[in-house]
Amino acid sequence: MHDLTIRGGLIVDGSGSDPFLADIAVDGTEIAQIGKALPVGRTDIDAKGHIVTPGFVDIHTHLDAQIGWDPMLTPVSWHGVTTAVLGNCGVTFAPCKPGDPEFLAAMMETVEDIPREAILSGLAWNWEHYGEYLDTLETLDPVINVAGLVGHCAVRYYVMGERGIAEQASDAEKQQIADIVHRAIKDGAIGFSTSRNPGHVIPDGRSVPGTYAEHDELVAIAKVVGAEDALMQSVMNMSEFEDEMALLKKEGRHARILFSHYTGGTTSFGNKVEAKVMAMREGGMDVNAMLIPRGSGLITGLACNQPWRGGPWDKLLQMELKDRLVAIQNGDLVSELVDFARENAPIIAAEQIYYLGEGDKPNYTAGPNKSLQAIARDNDEHPAETYLRISLGSGGNALFTLRSLNRSLDALAAALASDFCLPGLGDAGAHVSQIMDSGWTTFVMTHWHLDTGLFSLPEVVNQLTAAPARIIGLGDRGRLEVGMKADLNVINLDTLSERMPELVHDVPGGAPRFIQKARGYRATICNGAVVLENDQQTGARAGLVLRHGRTR
Repeated sequence: MHDLTIRGGLIVDGSGSDPFLADIAVDGTEIAQIGKALPVGRTDIDAKGHIVTPGFVDIHTHLDAQIGWDPMLTPVSWHGVTTAVLGNCGVTFAPCKPGDPEFLAAMMETVEDIPREAILSGLAWNWEHYGEYLDTLETLDPVINVAGLVGHCAVRYYVMGERGIAEQASDAEKQQIADIVHRAIKDGAIGFSTSRNPGHVIPDGRSVPGTYAEHDELVAIAKVVGAEDALMQSVMNMSEFEDEMALLKKEGRHARILFSHYTGGTTSFGNKVEAKVMAMREGGMDVNAMLIPRGSGLITGLACNQPWRGGPWDKLLQMELKDRLVAIQNGDLVSELVDFARENAPIIAAEQIYYLGEGDKPNYTAGPNKSLQAIARDNDEHPAETYLRISLGSGGNALFTLRSLNRSLDALAAALASDFCLPGLGDAGAHVSQIMDSGWTTFVMTHWHLDTGLFSLPEVVNQLTAAPARIIGLGDRGRLEVGMKADLNVINLDTLSERMPELVHDVPGGAPRFIQKARGYRATICNGAVVLENDQQTGARAGLVLRHGRTR
């Protein structure tokens, strides 16, 4: 008798091959058998009418702090993810000298909107080197697998201290930085991450360590990363497009590359990026990108952020939600808010603000005729009046998205259809009171497969499983084959959807964060254990810390 049998599902194995009906049997942590009419398992899951896929692989998260106080790793564990990568964008918590936790926590707070006190109180901070950090993560028993990148910011600060923020490294320091990265990978880091975005800053406003590092420093790192067949992950400064693409090419001669991509408002920018990257790939370089698979930006609503800043709008922010609801029923205050809005533009144009809709399923793809500006025009209102009216009518629960990134679905489709680009960048664990893109895997399945047909079923599953697993060097996950690790999803495509984001106050100290649940996940299995059943976590915590070089 097998430990677990998943019976009668449509197997979409992650390889891109055609689906087929079969049972899957699991023993321990591995897939033991795939075939018809397999023996009953100690646990049996009826998958008839469902698809069975490998567990999803989310390779761009910032769950570095959250894992300390929420080993259930919500929301990603509600959305079919069985492996999550920490340590993106250069901001990591190791290596760390005894006096440096405050600096690393403060930097993570300003870059990723994670409260400093939650970082300092939620983790043990009992490590110095990266391997010791991974040892600590293992004691947390996460619900799903995690892997980690070692960050440029932490390594540079470890080597250079305060000088590492703004000064260039000496030749000896560059070698020391590369050596520390090499040691981190030997100890289990799946690669190295860096940020060259000047907008990523420390509390005093200076850009994070490594932002302006010379090319030869990154090339030295790429050499040791490539020597271990690990990954170079980058956030780029696209205002210096030609220089950044030249750097990618230099790094790509030595290592596998992954960078953060965005499309802008038209296809032109995406086409420019694609031309550069495809030329590198045609030259034999393994250069890849990820982008958020929908229009994304700040979430606004009466309960959280406001689309206008200053004057009476700031007064509104100082109130509790119940008091805000009372306040916007005061005609004088409403007039004051609207008058201010007539004289002051919102933080993003009203044409780019979209109501997520009523009910439990958010609308992320509404067209221009559904923007806040369009709704206001149709009702002969100012957008501020419309915003306040909808907010009041929903009891303060209405949410809007400010689409500042990837505003064109056509440009997104073109980028996602290219050979070099994968969906992702959900940033789970970061910007927790501002954005909520952690349900991106469910969105890709529903919008880009079911609604638009951009991806066939085998293609979309490959994009969420085997393709990202390959990029991060996982040889034993991402496909459904005998002998592979038993990370799987059983999904009802007829009911699959994201649910409306919710604002909760469960961060240590009571700070707010958005969460987003899902429906349609009959089961998620991680390392052979059912960790989610009928959209609800079972309480099982079966995740492992996946270390580079220790998978086949």
